[in-house]
Amino acid sequence: MNIGRKFFSAIDFITLVPVLVLVALGLVTLFSLDHESFNSQVIFTIFSLAAFVLAINTNPNALKHYDVPIYIVSIVLFAIVLILGIESRGSVRWIEIFGVRIQFSEVLKPFLAVSLASYLSEVKSTSLKNFLQILLLLAPIFILIFLQPDLGNALIYAGVAVLALLIYGFPLKYFVSGFLLWLVSFPLLWFFLHDYQKQRLLTFINPSQDPLGTSYNAIQSVIAVGSGMIMGKGLGQGTQSTLRFLPEHHTDFIFATISENLGFIGSGIVILAFCFLLYRIYVTFVTSEDSFSKNYALIVFLLIFIHFFMNVGMNLGIVPIVGVTLPFVSSGGSSLLSNFIMIGLLFAVGKSSSRKKVLEIG
Repeated sequence: MNIGRKFFSAIDFITLVPVLVLVALGLVTLFSLDHESFNSQVIFTIFSLAAFVLAINTNPNALKHYDVPIYIVSIVLFAIVLILGIESRGSVRWIEIFGVRIQFSEVLKPFLAVSLASYLSEVKSTSLKNFLQILLLLAPIFILIFLQPDLGNALIYAGVAVLALLIYGFPLKYFVSGFLLWLVSFPLLWFFLHDYQKQRLLTFINPSQDPLGTSYNAIQSVIAVGSGMIMGKGLGQGTQSTLRFLPEHHTDFIFATISENLGFIGSGIVILAFCFLLYRIYVTFVTSEDSFSKNYALIVFLLIFIHFFMNVGMNLGIVPIVGVTLPFVSSGGSSLLSNFIMIGLLFAVGKSSSRKKVLEIG
């Protein structure tokens, strides 16, 4: 009885509500499209909820002391993916374990968030030396993910790192200098991009140049979103998604699928759920007393926000297509597992911070 009470007291049910709404909306959409994808996602959801329960019961104060091992193991796993990973559509992003494909660039996000949060909590100054040291530590992770190639996750990791360091208080001049250096070196970086990545960027600038080729996904997505109008065409009735005019309708473009089937009402629910979830994470960030808890909440906020912004932006044609999932909604076990662990650890961090506050008052 006491164990059950202790477990439920650790759950922030107000924050959990938008998560469950997003999961339910994703499952309903998948059920209307493809029963096989739906069945797989149900199994992934069960495993993810189990991981969520384990994460809630984690002691974050103990976990944060493993920041260095987490960092080293992550680099090793990313390297193993490049060597032994499974190739699919020109990318090597997955390792198959007992018949299950695992994408480490997704699964490791909550743990690397812990590692970065712990490291930042030990940083005593915002000197250039500390700034460069952090960038040097993050560079191998970014490079190994970029080489898979997984441009979407590489951009997410880089975006989270830059914004986290900026909010942490590192001088703006460091980032301006870095941006100028990036502009100067862009021709060299362009050389390392794969042809399909170059085409995606070029067709984003001018979608009409290849409407049946590299611009096809973006155009079909915008058509799907617009055709849903206010009420939508009904579950399973969308022509773009049901008839497969829209590729990846259950993963990267599930927002467009929801918009077509459930209209502005459905897409509006998705947007409101994310806004409320982000607000609740922000509350955890503001109310956290210790630096580790505050840093972790900030990183989780940035991870979910950038994922949400990039995915919806791709679906609306305002962001280049880089292959980013919609958290808790898109089909995919690695992404779902990662996000549930992330939220579970957030609850554990919030519980730990609240307990410290009570002890200080006492």
